[in-house]
Amino acid sequence: MRIVLDAMGSDQHPQPEIEAAIELTREFGPELILVGDQPRLQEVIGNRAPGLEIVHAPEIFGMEEHISTHGALRRAQNSMGVGIDLVKDGKADAFVSAGNTGGVMGVALARLGRLSGLKRPALSVLFPVQGGRCVALDIGANAECKPEYLLQFGLMGSVYAEKALGVQNPRVGLLSNGEEEGKGNELVRNTFPLLAASGLNFVGNVEGKEVFGGKVDVVVTDGFTGNVLMKGSEAVAKLITDRLREELMASWRTKLGALLARPAFAELRKDLDPREVGAAPLLGLNGLVFVAHGRSDARALVSAVKLARHSVEVGLLDYLRAAIEKKGLLSFLRR
Repeated sequence: MRIVLDAMGSDQHPQPEIEAAIELTREFGPELILVGDQPRLQEVIGNRAPGLEIVHAPEIFGMEEHISTHGALRRAQNSMGVGIDLVKDGKADAFVSAGNTGGVMGVALARLGRLSGLKRPALSVLFPVQGGRCVALDIGANAECKPEYLLQFGLMGSVYAEKALGVQNPRVGLLSNGEEEGKGNELVRNTFPLLAASGLNFVGNVEGKEVFGGKVDVVVTDGFTGNVLMKGSEAVAKLITDRLREELMASWRTKLGALLARPAFAELRKDLDPREVGAAPLLGLNGLVFVAHGRSDARALVSAVKLARHSVEVGLLDYLRAAIEKKGLLSFLRR
């Protein structure tokens, strides 16, 4: 197994990527390929990660740049292009980057293409809900969607829930402002009958409270709404943990209580920490590509690479291809 990590992606690159690469190489051996400014990376790493392969990429796709003007689709000299080409050429099994999401998607689409029959890739995330985690997609790759796109997302999310979470016959819900059929905007209303007839375990419309209450294993929405859902939930989780910390440190009595309850608080913090998942897979590409947050630290990037490793181990890409044929959606999507 070979996993590519973009060393020039995060806001603080390449330090978090280097720290993650050293830890991962010590744990798994020479599985990781680090892509970026090779002389700079080698100088910092030294002999702390024996066996780590570093592939040179002299250019960087910056967070402020746009795929239409950067020329990344034509050149392979930036770290995203070099890294994704390793996957395309069969020299690596997955690519992980904390860089520009639009850049990753654009370069990956141009170099890897989509799975046959699928019209749009989707960013998917595992976020905490009552009783475990839920797959949410799309969370930002497609702000404007058609009903057939959301049908595709439901299929891919169902497959991902099976392989990433081990859930058999995952419950799929359509995010709406009401549970009843007929609620929601035009996109939701037109998507409902498609999901209902898809053969997926579709449980209908779900509101936010059902999602966080653990009523579904997969929640489907457009990229604009999904991005608001994800970032809002992350902000609320941070608010809760920050306020709890403040109140627990307010007096000696609460500090004593905090000391006694430390294991429980540690588990809560772990459940709510997005760094425990690390990255969102771009499902629907003809290759495994994972996008981490730009603010990712070494811990988040370690989690991201481990998520990519797990996806390779369980054969996620082949399973997606097979599921498209099994569900009989390929001919439908080509209409």
